[in-house]
Amino acid sequence: MQMNATYTSFVAVGDSFTEGMSDALPDGSYRGWADLVAGRLAARVPDFRYANLAVRGKLIRQIADEQVDTAASMRADLVTLVGGLNDTLRPKCDVDAVCALLEQSVEKLAPSCGQLVLMRSPIRRGPVAARFLPRMEQLFAFLDTLAERHGAVVVDLYGSGVLGDPQMWADDRLHLNAEGHRRVAEAVWQALGHEPESDWTELLPPAVPPGWVTRRGADLRFTREHLVPWIGRRLTGRSSGDGMPPKRGELLPYRTDQADQG
Repeated sequence: MQMNATYTSFVAVGDSFTEGMSDALPDGSYRGWADLVAGRLAARVPDFRYANLAVRGKLIRQIADEQVDTAASMRADLVTLVGGLNDTLRPKCDVDAVCALLEQSVEKLAPSCGQLVLMRSPIRRGPVAARFLPRMEQLFAFLDTLAERHGAVVVDLYGSGVLGDPQMWADDRLHLNAEGHRRVAEAVWQALGHEPESDWTELLPPAVPPGWVTRRGADLRFTREHLVPWIGRRLTGRSSGDGMPPKRGELLPYRTDQADQG
């Protein structure tokens, strides 16, 4: 990788993590780490162009079929690909098949762009994640092999202690909050060879444990507002992204102020 390279275009490929959930803006839209990175790059290059093809809830097969060819055709200087984690959270997951689809995607994207970036996704610490860790770690190990083979950069968010902290996650316990996305943007920025603007690995002060009543209330809200709908979608074969278009489906000029507007 050319350290501190000048990128004139950026295409982001993936699911809700790359779409920006749950870094919510006042108008109800989502910003997220990819928009933040695009804003930083746009501040350095006139007429910088950015596309974000990510759609929430997408599995790796859908990403490969619906986003990868489009991203490759854009011939961007920089492409990020993050996918497969949604698959590992399904009751039945063929990790080898997920890896094969990732490999297929990387083989299309790597030759078509200046620099491909892959990520070992962050995981919220807790009993739910622990159940699926073997699958995730198999996926991440293969991702490292892919990156070495194709000259991609890997941003290791999984190995970060701070991004496992529940304080970095939204109420749905599935998506990073605004501070979490800011940390990811800084991690990507540094992985691209730029001078650090902050220490994205800095640990947060320990959270003050809430009382029993507060914890139970939070658990009930989480179950009602997030867990039950999620289970319902799994049982009926639906996705939160069904029918949704890409976040930013064309490679168009991106103003620096758009990073704050979504």
